[in-house]
Amino acid sequence: MALLDPAIWEKKVFTGRWSEAGGAPVEVTEPATGRSLGTVGAATSEDVAAACASAAAAQREWAAAPFDERAAVLRRAGRLFEEHAEEIRDWLVREAGSIRPKAELEVRTAAGECYEAAALPSHGSGDLLPSAEGKLSFSRRVPAGVVGVIAPFNFPLILSIRAVAPALALGNSVVLKPDSRTAVCGGAVLAAIFEAAGVPSGAFQVLPGGADAGAALVADRHTRVIAFTGSTGAGRKVGEAAATHLKRAHLELGGNNAVIVLPDADLDAAVSAAAWGAFLHQGQICMAAGRHLVHESIADEYVAKLAAKAEGMAVGDPHTEQVALGPIIDAKQRDNVHRLVTESVESGARVAAGGGFEDLFYRPTVLDGVTRQTPAFREEVFGPVAPVIRYSTVDEAVEIAADTEYGLSLSVLGADAMRAWAVAQRIPSGLVHINDQTVGDMPHIPFGGVKDSGNGGRIGTAAANLESFTETQWVTLQGSIERYPF
Repeated sequence: MALLDPAIWEKKVFTGRWSEAGGAPVEVTEPATGRSLGTVGAATSEDVAAACASAAAAQREWAAAPFDERAAVLRRAGRLFEEHAEEIRDWLVREAGSIRPKAELEVRTAAGECYEAAALPSHGSGDLLPSAEGKLSFSRRVPAGVVGVIAPFNFPLILSIRAVAPALALGNSVVLKPDSRTAVCGGAVLAAIFEAAGVPSGAFQVLPGGADAGAALVADRHTRVIAFTGSTGAGRKVGEAAATHLKRAHLELGGNNAVIVLPDADLDAAVSAAAWGAFLHQGQICMAAGRHLVHESIADEYVAKLAAKAEGMAVGDPHTEQVALGPIIDAKQRDNVHRLVTESVESGARVAAGGGFEDLFYRPTVLDGVTRQTPAFREEVFGPVAPVIRYSTVDEAVEIAADTEYGLSLSVLGADAMRAWAVAQRIPSGLVHINDQTVGDMPHIPFGGVKDSGNGGRIGTAAANLESFTETQWVTLQGSIERYPF
């Protein structure tokens, strides 16, 4: 049986029980072809208010459920992701423009996130505290309440489930606002999975919509925690609004990540790793390898090999062809990628490969002759562009790599892993990979960036999830009522 029935989409908003949306329908489009795949309802601020109030009411019942029941629901959700993997993968390919290996990774990770989250309800979550008055004194972790999750289009399933699963497991209700461009694979899929797994009605709701819906979710009096993944600019607004309403915001934002290739690196292996980090999912990844720092002694050969690899990559419709790159999500994003490439060439960079597009298909691009001020090196491109800059000393490489407002992911490639690690320790970054490329995530790791890439590791480990999605409560208990002087 199919997980999603297209007949339920028309003028609907996904809220776990497929309730009606007040907003105008939004087209679900296949970026590779421009073909309509259906419609979803766009949530209005009134829809958000109703969903959050319903979620707050449902949360009390869900939090009161025995811990093993909540764990069982998360395990069932993991199995459902595995059982419906082919259908979900196809939606990721068609709606998000994912190549099949990337789509398969998302589904596999979604199941893993649920299995990891299933261990949270039984996790110890308190401390017995000393008390001078002879009473029992302890602290415990309690659910935060309603958690609002705002997720982007690029990894729509992973970047939703990694907050949704632990938040639900810990007894919260969740209202998810996926990007309207990926409302099915980043929203409807999760609603159907968790409904089938046994999450009570109202405890998990999905509201596709635009910035207005996101702002309403942040401001709503029922939401106590906001988990946001998106651009740094949008994240600043979310953080500011959350602070105004005295609620926590966990922000995973942009990145402009460096790959440092040391002079003794295996060049063919380095090029392979760097190409994967730069071009996977058309470079539309916050962890993408956006800055290639290569020692001057090997830079010419590196550029030639990377350009040859880029020129040999197939670009096309991942639903009908076996390709390395699919489409950019939409014309606005494609045009921004091309603007940065064009401005980079105008400022002196040379196109060694790519540099053009057809429809939404942008060729994997290698830029040589890059300086620190080259636009495609200075800014986060969010497209399949690999700018290469030369360095002469390790100190210079460290200075260039650290010269950015971002601090999400870092890669150092070299024959001596300990030397590479010594280099990496000098550069601020939330994630560090020695002899691997910059794109990597697992359900159990503490994920997050520093500087303008976010406010630190916020999800992943049991400790991080408990910190993110619960509150600490102090409790005292004694056998008789304390007597006071008046």
